[in-house]
Amino acid sequence: MTLQELYSQIQGDYDKAMQVLRMEKLLDKHIRKLPANSIFGLLAAAGESMDANALFENAHAVKGVCANLGLVKLSALASDIAEEFRPGNARRLTDAQVKQILNEIDALYQKTASAIEQYTLSA
Repeated sequence: MTLQELYSQIQGDYDKAMQVLRMEKLLDKHIRKLPANSIFGLLAAAGESMDANALFENAHAVKGVCANLGLVKLSALASDIAEEFRPGNARRLTDAQVKQILNEIDALYQKTASAIEQYTLSA
């Protein structure tokens, strides 16, 4: 499996990621690290406790990492959570809606991490 094939499988934006990282070698290096990144677990834990500050901080971190890697859907979902809990913003979602978005993030992350692990084994 090539890196471009991986991006097709995970519905990522390879071209966007290359605009940020500029070298396929760097993109390959960083995408391989995603499954071990603890920020997804930290975001899930923040969602369990509904800690507004932790939700903002961790969602903002997930958004940035995913945006840099061209994982646009994950980035967009994390952005929704970050904006919901950004200090000074009024809440517009119920806790149940927040948890639904967090479940979507988790499911998409699990699918993405699994595909990356398959890619790593195939290279």
